[in-house]
Amino acid sequence: MDRIVKRGYAPGDETEFGVAAVPRLRRAAQNLYYLLNQGYPVKGASVFVGNHYQLSERQRTALVRAVSSQQNIENRGDKELSDLPEGGVVHIDGFNTIITLEVALSGSLLLKCMDNTVRDLAALRGTYRPIDKTSQAIMMIGRELEKGGIGKAIFYLDSPVSNSGRLKEQIGALLGNFPFELQLEVIHNVDVTLESLENVITSDAIILDKCRSWFNLNRRIIAEEPGDYPFVDFTTGVV
Repeated sequence: MDRIVKRGYAPGDETEFGVAAVPRLRRAAQNLYYLLNQGYPVKGASVFVGNHYQLSERQRTALVRAVSSQQNIENRGDKELSDLPEGGVVHIDGFNTIITLEVALSGSLLLKCMDNTVRDLAALRGTYRPIDKTSQAIMMIGRELEKGGIGKAIFYLDSPVSNSGRLKEQIGALLGNFPFELQLEVIHNVDVTLESLENVITSDAIILDKCRSWFNLNRRIIAEEPGDYPFVDFTTGVV
């Protein structure tokens, strides 16, 4: 039996993102949101806001992942699909999608972001190892794709990331009998490939800004699957 692993867990999260910390984080988020809307680059603006509110590195990372300019929020919203394309092909950012669900199943911190995506604070950094929640996360994806009546799912995995081949085999074994065609691609640069496609499944902000259309699969799954998921909600106050 695989040992129990809490993907994305950090011992300090209960303090840094606890009830007492959230009001300050939301004020910092609104400050960053304002600066982004004035055209300031996210790197410099997040450093300024983080210093002003004396935020930890993990809190600053959360802000950068959760906060977007109004223009980007609207652009992503205009391209977001309300439902999966029945009979169509979906292009799935494999690591991005699976890892967020692993974090959710681990009971680790999730972010409700201003663009209505769900993101996490699990840093990949080129290394990945399947955990005890991986199979369950893959099956959650498969059930939602089946429910949406898609015709084909193409999973893209980054070849430079460790264990990408192992994850490919696991996805194939678990989803091979679902009633949609399954294609698994291990390629060098997933982001660049997805940026030009439609019916993309990811929460990666750069891909969302460039792709032709996308579906918010993880938000749908987490909303429908029972579980006690710890969120910090940054959508409050967004125009």
